[in-house]
Formats: sequence, structure tokens, C-alpha cells
Amino acid sequence: RPSYVLGGRGMETCFSEDQLLHYMRSAVDVSELADAPVLIDQFLAEAIEVDVDVVADYSESTDQPRALVCGVMEHIEEAGVHSGDSACAIPPYSLPQDVIERLVSQSRRLAGALRVCGLMNVQYAITRPSETQKDYEIYVLEVNPRASRTVPFVSKATGISWARVAAKVMAGLPLDQIEVEENLQPPHTSVKESVFPFSKFPGVDIILGPEMRSTGEVMGIDTDFGIAFAKSQMAAGSSLPTEGDIFLSVRDSDKPQIVAVAKQLLELGFIIHSTGGTYTYLQERGVAVKPIAKISEGRPNAVDMIKNGELQLIINTPTRKGMATDEGKLRAAAVRFNVPTITTPTGAAAAARAIAALRAGTWGVKAMQDYYPEYSTGNAVRLTTTT
Repeated sequence: RPSYVLGGRGMETCFSEDQLLHYMRSAVDVSELADAPVLIDQFLAEAIEVDVDVVADYSESTDQPRALVCGVMEHIEEAGVHSGDSACAIPPYSLPQDVIERLVSQSRRLAGALRVCGLMNVQYAITRPSETQKDYEIYVLEVNPRASRTVPFVSKATGISWARVAAKVMAGLPLDQIEVEENLQPPHTSVKESVFPFSKFPGVDIILGPEMRSTGEVMGIDTDFGIAFAKSQMAAGSSLPTEGDIFLSVRDSDKPQIVAVAKQLLELGFIIHSTGGTYTYLQERGVAVKPIAKISEGRPNAVDMIKNGELQLIINTPTRKGMATDEGKLRAAAVRFNVPTITTPTGAAAAARAIAALRAGTWGVKAMQDYYPEYSTGNAVRLTTTT
């Protein structure tokens, strides 16, 4: 990644020496500074990303400083996708409770070590247990001693105006004089989803990565994670189907994760079409998918099915990007004909849960005041002293 850039501009994940050489030739000048260095980060494959927001009152005038965790947000997409482009959930939807407690403890300790007065945001990457790793391993990606774009979402999800709390703290009021408590396990799930401008740019490849591309955010809220995720997709303009045909093609590293998703979608009555390696892999594991030609192999192919209105959902994790590739042409056609497209295995798993919940048909809508009556009075945060 070039130094001195915002929003991940010019950042790239390189999986081979060829990709690295291409990147060095074509992208290193995005910093627009002479002799600017290129920074290299180690990449944690298939890691869970988590955001934690904290408010603390470490200042010279505070006798007994405190740090409160505003919210713990588990991302739907894996680490490597810019945090501004990822969907995320409060409370975490898959992490064990002991891991959440470790994150909360470490975030409070960071706030104390940095003497934070106001808001702080921490981004973590968590690797799952494996044959070589007994427990979840937590890595700190970055710590920002300031407010993050997540604060409005956390406030809506927890029913507490954390920006108001932070403003009072920064003005000199200790946290123990503000009637506010942590709400780390609300009785409902809130899902933040990013909104992208891809429909305004025909032909652009829609895959997500370390460079931020979203232009807005929406939120879905429900007592069930699946419905909350489905609502977030509706709000973002990409409603999930409850029946029909699906095109599924994933890169080799994602194939083990996609088997359970494919089986669940088949059980829900969908027909799945796959190309080449994905078709063979799923067939060998007892998943009854239908073969379809790659674009370069002839017709009919997935783009033909998109144009004919025969596909209701596309699951395609990228191996290459750009309009010169079959994948790029497929994803561009999906945008043009408004077919929902998922580009990560974790996103596909969340979508399958959402579709199953939608099919159950037992969901509705509520106002924010139904979740938190304080919103109707404007008293989500109260002071215990007169200021």
C-alpha cells in the first residue's frame, strides 16, 4: 500500500509474485508524492474482522478514569475488505462469548494506555482455531483515538447517543457523572450494510478489497440475525430472493466453506448452476448442482442466463478482476440487470441464513422507539449532575 493515502486508495492484496510485480508497475504512484514509500503488510487469510468502539475519560481532571465499550461489531466479510465496505453485526453473530470478553478487556486496556479522553476505535483481526492453532488468536490491526464512522450505527444499535457522551467527556465531565452503561448484548441484532454506486458506473468490477468504494450505509434490525441481515440488504437496494436459480462459482481456497452454504440453499429449494472446478468439487461431496459453461467455453453461460432473467442470485468469489476476465464480465452483467451478487463466502453464509429466515415468514417491522423508548423522549443519555 502506498503511504499517505486515505480510504485504502491504491491498496492491493497480492497472492503471487506476478500480481506483486503488476502492482508495483501500475499502482505505486497513487500517493502523488515523490519518492513515497510502499508499505507492505502481512495478510491474515480468512480472518474475522471486528470493530470495537470505546469512550473513556482519561484526563488530568478525572480522579478515577473509566473506559466503557460502546459496541463490539463482527464483520460479515473477512478481514481484507475495507471496514467501510463490510457489513457488520451488533452483537457478534458467531464469536464465542470468551473471545468477546477478551476483546472488551483489551479495548479498555488500550484506552487506558493511550490516555483517551473521548471516543476510540479499535480494529481487530481474529484467526479461528485450526490443526496448528488451539484457540482464537486476536491481532490488533489499528487503534484510532478518535470517533469512527461506526459511532452512529453503534448508537442506533444500543440505544445510547455515544457522540453525546463523548462530547460531555471531552468538555470535562467524568463518566461517573453521566447516567450511561454498556449495552454489549442488546436483545436484538443490528446489521450495518454498505451502499455502493456500482449501478452508476456500467462495466465496473464490483469485487470488494482494501480500497474503500462505498458511498453510504444502511441498517437492518430484528430479534433474529437472519432477518436483520435480510432487512439490511433490502435497505441497500439488493433484496435477497426466496426461490429460483443461483449461479455459484468460487476460488479454490473458498470451496471448503461453500459446501454447507450450497447444501442449505438446495434444501431451501433453489437450483444451483456451477462451472468447472466448483461443479466438480461440489459433486464429489454429494451436492447436486447443475453444470454450466464458462463464458470463454461457449454458450449458454451465466451471462446468457442473467440477460434472460433466469438467475435470481450470484455467488462468485474472485480469483481475478477487471472487465478483461470472465468473472468481471459476469459481475458487470449482474449489476446491469440488477441481480444480487455476493463476492465472499462469509457473505454467502449470512445470505443463506437470511433467506431461510425470510422463507419462515414470521417477521415484521418496528419503529426505533419500539426497541428503545428513550428515542421518543430524546433522553437516551441523562446527566446525574447539573451542568
